[in-house]
Amino acid sequence: MTQEHFAAAPSLRSLVITIAVMVVALFWPAGTLDWPRGWIFLVLFLVLTAIALVWIWRTNPELFAARSRYQKGTKRWDAVVATVTIILFAAILPVGAFDDGRFHWAPQPDWVVLLGYLLLTVGYLGLTWAQSVNRHFEPTVRIQTDRGHKVIDSGPYAVIRHPGYAFAIVLAAGMALSLGSLYALIPVGLLVVTLFGRTLGEEAELRKGLQGYAEYMARVRWRWIPSVW
Repeated sequence: MTQEHFAAAPSLRSLVITIAVMVVALFWPAGTLDWPRGWIFLVLFLVLTAIALVWIWRTNPELFAARSRYQKGTKRWDAVVATVTIILFAAILPVGAFDDGRFHWAPQPDWVVLLGYLLLTVGYLGLTWAQSVNRHFEPTVRIQTDRGHKVIDSGPYAVIRHPGYAFAIVLAAGMALSLGSLYALIPVGLLVVTLFGRTLGEEAELRKGLQGYAEYMARVRWRWIPSVW
């Protein structure tokens, strides 16, 4: 349901808990189990989760432990921001369910939902790609002296400096539209603002404490979108 869930240890227990939480977050606000868009979204999301878990397990398995909790050395401000990020991601589900599943505040045509499936898939797989090449992709910002922290400039990091945030926003927008809900874009908008601030804060920390990061910023100019920002 959030970036932290994506990187949780691939155990049967964690998978069952994730499915149960998502079912409740979707179908309790919808007020019914007879909500096809909710079920299709859930199945697609779980398929992408399975793909992501296998991908990370084969390419960067140490990430499961690294992302299982906020690590020692996390700044207090970033722990707060990371928690807000989780809440905003999670809020997409019940808002979308209240909208499309129960109250039908702003009914959307099927093409909007199909666009959502595309964005959801691109965002999820793009986020997984970033995680697969970056062994330092922890849930919070810190200089990982205990893990031999160095600049990562391969994969999507060769094009933009923060592909995790960029693809997370695409993923979040895809989640909202997959549920047929424009109202669910409200927490997505708040997420964009939150990640914008976090990007600037993270860059300040890395530029100050990570050797070679200032040079990396000079080589790779764009944060989220090439030629834009």
